[in-house]
Amino acid sequence: MSKQLAAARRERIVSICRQRQLAAVLVYGNAWRCDYLRYVTDFAQFEGHGAALVEPGRVRLYLESRADAERASAQADGVEAVWLADFFGDLRRIVEAEAGAGPIGVAPASQLPFGLIDALARPSVDVTRDFDQALRLKLAGEVDAVRRAAQLADEGYEEFCRAARAGRMEYEVVADLERFFRSRGCPDNFMIMASGGVDIRAMHPPGAKQLAVGELVTTELTPCIEGYYAQICRTLVIGPPSKAQQAAFDVHLEALEVGLAAVRPGVTGGQLARLQNDVFRRHGLGEYTTSEYTRVRGHGLGLYVDSSPPILEEDETVLAPGMTLIVHPNGYHPDAGYLVLGDAVVVRDDGYELLTATPRKLFSVPA
Repeated sequence: MSKQLAAARRERIVSICRQRQLAAVLVYGNAWRCDYLRYVTDFAQFEGHGAALVEPGRVRLYLESRADAERASAQADGVEAVWLADFFGDLRRIVEAEAGAGPIGVAPASQLPFGLIDALARPSVDVTRDFDQALRLKLAGEVDAVRRAAQLADEGYEEFCRAARAGRMEYEVVADLERFFRSRGCPDNFMIMASGGVDIRAMHPPGAKQLAVGELVTTELTPCIEGYYAQICRTLVIGPPSKAQQAAFDVHLEALEVGLAAVRPGVTGGQLARLQNDVFRRHGLGEYTTSEYTRVRGHGLGLYVDSSPPILEEDETVLAPGMTLIVHPNGYHPDAGYLVLGDAVVVRDDGYELLTATPRKLFSVPA
């Protein structure tokens, strides 16, 4: 990532300090969820706790892992990386001794461990909503990274179609994709898949199941470029599709196209979900729009594989220019099994920019 983009991201968080009259913003992360922390440090940790103290003109990154601290010292440009042997105790002393006077902003509040909350002796202010707005409304350089990740996802799906053959184990297919993405300089790809018929109701990490002729094979590829993820969801059949499989896919295709057509500023995530679910309801499949058979009808894309907003009927997040998301009416169909179909987009002033180039069709590979 360019120094200019890194500085622009940090300045957005510093502006929260100024607007809220805060001494600093304390940002938390861990190896599983570090998108908030990565936003201000441009560093992805591998283990333990991490926190950044963001002040005007200064960003300090504190890490529980000595190895991560050594990596950060070499990789995190413009950031002071420090290893803390007693993470919470040392962090408390640093915040109290070195942060300016006044309350401290914290984000993401819902993920703060008790040890970190207890370490703050002074009042804290939840600035997660402010932070989320910065994460959702991408700068031009951020959108470009998501766009490049989407292009890599398209290339990855071509490789998936080559790898998916009858008799191969699911884990063998995923191993081929892991090799492919790493050969393209992308060591970070979140991927799940499934294979089977009406017995399959969701995707999962790869197992030892063999792909078989006539089965649906679904996948979700989510490669990462400079910290930013983009996703593609597609379904293929080993051999020619059956009439039932094609008919089920056509419902999903209709739902996706209805959802995409509605993407524009001012529309809520809930409206996008409802429009897609209404397609299934019109086809007598309303039962399969519930949480028993599906999760979300899309979600945000960015520094995390499944970012805000979640495209659910109750979501009230209003779309705005600069948001990147995937629309995907993934779900179960009683006549065919679990199908997935999803495209990545950027919200623009007059609608959306489509990032996914892979055709929207039920793919078929040789039996």
